[in-house]
Amino acid sequence: MGNEQLEELRSKLDEVNLKLLDTINERAKLVQDIGRVKNAQGVNRFDPVRERKMLDLIAANNEGPFETSTLQHLFKQIFKAGLELQEDDNRKVLLVSRKKHPEDTIVNIKGETIGDGKQRLIAGPCSVESYEQVASVAKVLKEQGLKLLRGGAFKPRTSPYDFQGLGLEGLQILKRVADEFDMAVISEIVDPRDIETAVEYIDVIQIGARNMQNFELLKAAGSVNKPVLLKRGLSATIEEFINAAEYIISKGNGNIILCERGIRTYEKATRNTLDISAVPILKQETHLPVVVDVTHSTGRRDLLLPTAKAALAIGADAVMTEVHPDPAVALSDSAQQMDFEQFAKFMGDLRESGLYKL
Repeated sequence: MGNEQLEELRSKLDEVNLKLLDTINERAKLVQDIGRVKNAQGVNRFDPVRERKMLDLIAANNEGPFETSTLQHLFKQIFKAGLELQEDDNRKVLLVSRKKHPEDTIVNIKGETIGDGKQRLIAGPCSVESYEQVASVAKVLKEQGLKLLRGGAFKPRTSPYDFQGLGLEGLQILKRVADEFDMAVISEIVDPRDIETAVEYIDVIQIGARNMQNFELLKAAGSVNKPVLLKRGLSATIEEFINAAEYIISKGNGNIILCERGIRTYEKATRNTLDISAVPILKQETHLPVVVDVTHSTGRRDLLLPTAKAALAIGADAVMTEVHPDPAVALSDSAQQMDFEQFAKFMGDLRESGLYKL
């Protein structure tokens, strides 16, 4: 008789478990519906006031045998799981998400592809200073087989008294050099009003770290038919970085390259802290190619080679670095740029490592 009663109670417990399962999944579907409505309205998914009201309702209707604190703890776990479900749904609908677009995006820059499995190098001076300076750098890059030339014409600097770049004249110099050496140009734009003019001179619009959440600039870059290299903000989370890219793609431009350039931490040994783990995370979460800027992340010439090796080894689609004819007299960031001899050794060591083949 005792065993029969035990089995009957166990059977009832199984029935209750299944009812709980159905109820929890029914709640999850409601949570998903609420998440979609909130997303459409631009409302924050987490609502602490609403959560407090639900917990108070549970407390008011609890008749035991569980303590109210125990039940509230259980329900808070259910609430947390529901919030995570909403966040997963949001990632699924992002246009940059790999869940939305499983295939890799390949960005074509004047015949040079990024994101197709072949790793590239992007190099050039920090700032455009003169035609002679850029042309001499381009000649050295070309001799090493590189086609992607970077150079700053607009320079958002920490101090208003530092060199701010040559502006339009700098873009014109880059265009002239690119045409002469058959190279593609990547240069930063800082003002949405300059986008329309810039696309006549450059092949890739760079949006720098300080402008990662300049939403008007992101939308302006998304509205033109020109590849965009988006750098991670100084203290941006990966989620914030991905959402910044979403601003660009939402306007119709899917030719986006993500650039990890180091984040600000308490560490002083390097200019920034290179978050090398961001590369595989970004490639798992998005379908966009990922570049690592080893110059701005470290700020040190002696760390360019090992960090470039690390970036290529972990799967970066390209590495970006800086080269100058005479870094000691450079108008910006002299300590982190390589001269021609150092660059030649950098390339030789990189090829010798077997991580970079051209």
